[in-house]
Amino acid sequence: MYTILNVKTDKKLKEEARRVASEIGVPLSTVVNSFLKQFVRDQEVTFSAKEYKMTPYLESLIEETEQDYKKGKLEGPFDNADDFIKNLNKQ
Repeated sequence: MYTILNVKTDKKLKEEARRVASEIGVPLSTVVNSFLKQFVRDQEVTFSAKEYKMTPYLESLIEETEQDYKKGKLEGPFDNADDFIKNLNKQ
């Protein structure tokens, strides 16, 4: 059995959400129902911004790793986890 849920939202937001849902191949109602099911199951709401900023420390680690890779100090990429673990164990 289904019911109708009326929600007031910004017109532009609704159209953008409908467009994104369409791009991934689902109706907007499926997206809303998915969020509602998760809300009921987890009994929490999480708000976040998609854009994440790296900390200066993380940026420095990535830069250091890229330099080590260019200098040939690192091995990989690996085709499977076993090869990765073997590489870790030989150090």
